[in-house]
Amino acid sequence: MTTGRMEAFSDGVIAIIITIMVLELRPPHEASLAGLRPLLPVLGSYVMSFIFLGIYWSNHHHLLHATQHVDGRGLWANLHLLFWLSLVPFVTAWLGENFSQWPVALYGVVLLSSAIAYTILVLALLATPGNELLAEALGSDFKGKISMAIYVVGIPVAFVKPWLAMLIYISVAAMWLIPDRRIERKITD
Repeated sequence: MTTGRMEAFSDGVIAIIITIMVLELRPPHEASLAGLRPLLPVLGSYVMSFIFLGIYWSNHHHLLHATQHVDGRGLWANLHLLFWLSLVPFVTAWLGENFSQWPVALYGVVLLSSAIAYTILVLALLATPGNELLAEALGSDFKGKISMAIYVVGIPVAFVKPWLAMLIYISVAAMWLIPDRRIERKITD
């Protein structure tokens, strides 16, 4: 099977996830900038989650662009990734309303689980015959491995210093905002 349907389905699910997140944003009752102040944590958690989802969407697109064939393993691994991403609106809302240990830790658990699920998807695609170009393009995937390690560090930090844990999570996003050209280079060669 080609990747077109899987990519289209994933794009739709991620679009719905982002829509659910934005629908959780409620306007202030005051008609002044001061009325926005209490909403800053909610807006901040939304922006951070939007960036994480955007990173997954972009990398998922590149991943499937370099993939020639998908089998049942790949389909189920993709659904596994979408499951974890679908929890982002919940943890985003909880984090925005209650910036404390447990919401920050659970946010990290969802980020870590999404990273693990993405790695499982990559492994499933690599195990599918005909995806040799993908294997060449990905190499050792150091950035993916270090991201998971950073999340593992951030989650327990949330119970001591939630702000520090958030900075740790943000560092992963910052690392992925730098474009990863491995796949693009391989496809255009």
